[in-house]
Amino acid sequence: MLARRLILVGVVAVLGLPLACRGRPPEAEVPGLIADLQNPDPAVSGKANLALIRLGEPAVPQLAEMLKNDDVRLRTLAVTALWGFGEKGRAAVPTLAATLGDPVDSVRVGAAMALENMGPHARDAVPALIRSLKDRDGKVRQWSAKALGSIGPAAEKAVPALVQAAKSEGIRPAAEEAIRKIRGLREGQPVPEQ
Repeated sequence: MLARRLILVGVVAVLGLPLACRGRPPEAEVPGLIADLQNPDPAVSGKANLALIRLGEPAVPQLAEMLKNDDVRLRTLAVTALWGFGEKGRAAVPTLAATLGDPVDSVRVGAAMALENMGPHARDAVPALIRSLKDRDGKVRQWSAKALGSIGPAAEKAVPALVQAAKSEGIRPAAEEAIRKIRGLREGQPVPEQ
């Protein structure tokens, strides 16, 4: 009888240890995943990116901090991860809005793409997105228009800038679609000319 109890205690201890380790708060995983994300091995970095996306909001503060790093590779990794977060990354909206002023075109594009993927949760970035409609890079302008469209009616004050942007051939479709989404117009309905 005593032997059975000892075996049972041993089994519970062995099975309970992994379960106890799983009880760690999600924030405890973030530093290791951020380190792996920064790993130059694309396989390690890619796995960390997916794990951070699954983890969600607890990782946002450290990713937002990476957006301020001098290393363009780290800023690119951060915007890529935040793009995958969708609305779970909404706490990074102010930092992403500031990143629309980054000196590197691809980082600005990534920031606009991340904001577009957050939809209405990115509404605080509307002023920065309006400024980005005049960016020197066409992809930044295009993704900024898409982001404004995904924000929807909360981006109403962007309509005049989008009308102006729609006069440029490269951004016209994205700007017109954004206006339709903001105004709740159906596909094919004309957009305002002013």
